[in-house]
Amino acid sequence: MQAVDAVIRTRLHSEVVLVRQVAEYIIQSGGKRLRPALVLLSAGALGYRGTQQHELAAIIEFIHTATLLHDDVVDESNLRRGRETANALFGNAASVLVGDFLYSRAFQMMVEINDMRIMRVLSDATNIIAEGEVLQLMNCHDADVDEERYLQVIRYKTAKLFEAAAQLGAIIGRSSRDIERGLSEYGMHLGTAFQLIDDVLDYSGAEMETGKHLGDDLAEGKPTLPLIYVMQYGSPEQAACVREAIKNGGGEEFPAVLAAIRATGALEHSRQCALAEANRARAALEALPASTYKDSLLELCSFAVARSF
Repeated sequence: MQAVDAVIRTRLHSEVVLVRQVAEYIIQSGGKRLRPALVLLSAGALGYRGTQQHELAAIIEFIHTATLLHDDVVDESNLRRGRETANALFGNAASVLVGDFLYSRAFQMMVEINDMRIMRVLSDATNIIAEGEVLQLMNCHDADVDEERYLQVIRYKTAKLFEAAAQLGAIIGRSSRDIERGLSEYGMHLGTAFQLIDDVLDYSGAEMETGKHLGDDLAEGKPTLPLIYVMQYGSPEQAACVREAIKNGGGEEFPAVLAAIRATGALEHSRQCALAEANRARAALEALPASTYKDSLLELCSFAVARSF
């Protein structure tokens, strides 16, 4: 990861001062670095011992960071990882444009790797992530979103980059197609579990740990799984309360919505769904040979579900 950070620092360089300031601010503001770690671990699990994984991990992190910069503008967020968002500090215009810089720098790096399969995986993933962002925008304030539509958004918006990261390790590790398919499925299910827990933490986490305001999703009118569960299985009064909060962007209704979520067991249901995804991720690694890298990949399944941040 130190080698990846070195690549990130080098590749962030721009003669434009504001580009450097915004990019360095968001990259250095913390984060779990899970997606680049997946590239390193999956490549290591297949015996790859070169240096190409460092470039690929940095590309993955640049794509992820670009989505964060754009997300925070779209969501009008002012807190991420316990710090001011880049758009709150530098303005919306700078955040959008530096996000564009990171996307284009990622594609410059892809071209230098000169592998058409790698380019296809990364370009397809970037396109699907953008579609997921638009799908989420369409779902905002729509109280008729069901679990299937919700899962489609998180598979596109979040899980796709996890999937691409794990698959890239398989590609440079020259794995069989079965192993590559297994690692792709692992990444997809791990990313889905990760986002499910993110949505749980929006109603149960401690702000000091999550680094974001509780209830942000509700204030933005996002129909996440805990809310969908209440609308499906709660009392008519509870369902009506949640529907109104989604339609109106219910920051003010947060206490009543939170009470309904707790009373119906919506958080536990969402955690169980995340656990099922994590178990599918574990199962997808069965064909992978034993190694400390595989152990770490399996450990991430537990972390994705048990984490509090």
